[in-house]
Amino acid sequence: MSVDTEVPARTGNRVAAILVSLALAGNNAASYVLSLAAARILVPGAFGELSSLLAVLVIGVVPAMSLQTVVALRVARSPSLSPGSLFALGLVTSGIVATAALTLSPLLVLLLHLGSLTPALLVTAALGPLTLLGLFHGLLQGSHRFATLAGLIALEGAGKVGGSLVGLVVTHSTAGALTGTAIGSLLVVLAGWQICGRPRPRWADRHGGEVLHTAQAMLALVLLVNLDLVLARHTLPAGSAGEYALGAIVTKIAYWLPQAVGVLVLPRFAHGSGRRRVLPVALLVCGCLDAVVLVVSLVLGPSLLTLIGGARYAGSTMPVWPFALAGSMLALVQILLYARLADGDRRVTVLMWAAVATETVLITTWLHGSATQVVTAAACTAGALALAGAVLELRPRKPA
Repeated sequence: MSVDTEVPARTGNRVAAILVSLALAGNNAASYVLSLAAARILVPGAFGELSSLLAVLVIGVVPAMSLQTVVALRVARSPSLSPGSLFALGLVTSGIVATAALTLSPLLVLLLHLGSLTPALLVTAALGPLTLLGLFHGLLQGSHRFATLAGLIALEGAGKVGGSLVGLVVTHSTAGALTGTAIGSLLVVLAGWQICGRPRPRWADRHGGEVLHTAQAMLALVLLVNLDLVLARHTLPAGSAGEYALGAIVTKIAYWLPQAVGVLVLPRFAHGSGRRRVLPVALLVCGCLDAVVLVVSLVLGPSLLTLIGGARYAGSTMPVWPFALAGSMLALVQILLYARLADGDRRVTVLMWAAVATETVLITTWLHGSATQVVTAAACTAGALALAGAVLELRPRKPA
């Protein structure tokens, strides 16, 4: 590449990074505003219920994340690939997710001690369109259309999270907030279809096996990001679970802050030489960004909970820095997971699920006497997983 073309390329990469970072930051900021509003509008028990349902919703969009990852890698490897078969894959995946969520709704009521089936059904109503949205993200990401992707991400924040906030403010209830989530998600997915050229499905070469493999690993990651919050809701008293939900906001800040890094580097991971060159830089950038969150949580301590949740949490003594540490480790895990998935390494799936099993056993059988014990288990599991993921990357698979 000549100097004349290299400079514009570098400038374009910087602009793309800024746009995606701003869009993700705005989207996540909207989610935090929703959490802050819910913490003030709802009583602690109801806030814990809504937070746990939103965590389940995040777990439920794992197929969307897997779909995005597979589509982005395929488009990056074959830019001329027709979107028709990929759109068919998205429709099938969306239908399967919605059907499975509907079937499991009664179980969700029992697990989270919900007062009725309605909130679980509303989660199901949001999952279908959110799954299909992953297809449109992947098409834009794999073709390096990062400016357009940033616009769709921003629109997602305005529609999905904005709808949730409107529903919460109007009804002061969990059901109202989730109704807004479902309506906003449907509107965003219609906009994504328009942005991506209104593709038509072509029912051949749907790559379902690749999505299934990716979904196994991505599900484990999303479970780890949200599992401690769900288990806290299940094992702790309602008031303590609500307090834990506030601390989990710090975990999400640390996890989501470097998200633009993963979005930008995933297409480069499609080729082995690009992965080996880019991965160390990506990990370093993630570490530097999350160091800020960790330092702030150490300096402010439990007073950060009062800042987030209001005066009713002023007496909390729960340490905040373990939440920041857990989120920071999980951000590194995500980058390493992308690298291994791009290389087709199935060992990482086993490793991820081993971490899920370990954290579940630790919290349900031992470390559930307080919110501090639960977050300690989550932070230790995430740290061990990041270390093991680095070992996998340093010791790649032997040729078959």
